[in-house]
Amino acid sequence: MNATPPPLPEPEAQPLLQPDQPPPVKNLEVKAALLLLLMLVLVVGSALYVLYARGAFERTQRLVLVSDDIEGVVVGMDMTFAGFAIGRVARVELGDDGNARILVDVPSKDARWLRTSSIFTMERSLVGSTRIRAYSGVLEDPPLEDGAERTVLRGDAAAEIPKLTASIRDLLDNLNALTKSDAALAQSLSNVQRVTDKLNGPQGALGVLLGNEADSKKIGEALTRSNALLARADALVLRLDGLVKNADRQVFGQGAAPGQGGLVSDARATVQQLNGLLGEARGSLQRVDAVLIEAQAIASNTREATVDLSALRAEVEASLRKVDSLVNEVNRKWPFARETEIRLP
Repeated sequence: MNATPPPLPEPEAQPLLQPDQPPPVKNLEVKAALLLLLMLVLVVGSALYVLYARGAFERTQRLVLVSDDIEGVVVGMDMTFAGFAIGRVARVELGDDGNARILVDVPSKDARWLRTSSIFTMERSLVGSTRIRAYSGVLEDPPLEDGAERTVLRGDAAAEIPKLTASIRDLLDNLNALTKSDAALAQSLSNVQRVTDKLNGPQGALGVLLGNEADSKKIGEALTRSNALLARADALVLRLDGLVKNADRQVFGQGAAPGQGGLVSDARATVQQLNGLLGEARGSLQRVDAVLIEAQAIASNTREATVDLSALRAEVEASLRKVDSLVNEVNRKWPFARETEIRLP
């Protein structure tokens, strides 16, 4: 018995394609999902890069600047040091005391330029935006601590315009007062003109100083006499020079003929002669000293002889006294006794 073969599967029906349509894309849903995921990654990466570029992930230090007016300050503006941005305004708020507070975030790597002695300014010019600047004069001071509050110095060029206008108005008023016909400046200029005319006149500066012609003539005569006195003084000086030369010739022998010395040379010769005489006198004195020494020796011998004579005299006087006493003793004895008593009637 013959087995029957199984029936063959019928081919699927293929959709009919139009001649101008492209073929269908395989796995279209997967590819679309991957494209959306890639776009999401790009958006997130761009956002993260922007945040990184703006320092969102960098460690910062908070600085609080206090001012009574922060007009022109906006969030995101830079704080500069020596022209470089070292901080950014993070927030602006109004304090309880009525002063505005500017919160600035400074990166930790740039915070080393801020010191306890740093000065912060807020400048507002006529053209351009407001600028916040930091100045550190002594970099050896301690660094500025985190969260420090500093008062910002404010400089507004527009605020000086009213003062400048008032100063210019005062200056113009002063100029108008100076340029009036009856002002002191005009009178001073007229006086200067008169003085200039006198200087250009015949009397010149003397007329300006003295004020009249008579005194100017007296000054001229005095100058003439002074010139005459100077001429006589020159002649007197010449005569004095001649007298000095003669005195030099007579005293020092300068310019004298050979063999004719001055008073000084004569005095020198006289002194030399006196020195010779003094030498001779010195020799004579030395001889007199020898004679005096001999006289002293003779006097000493005489003194010794005088001492011996005094002793001899004393002995003679003692003998005489003994003889006198002996005579008196003999006179008292008899038959040589004498009546020495005198009796009055």
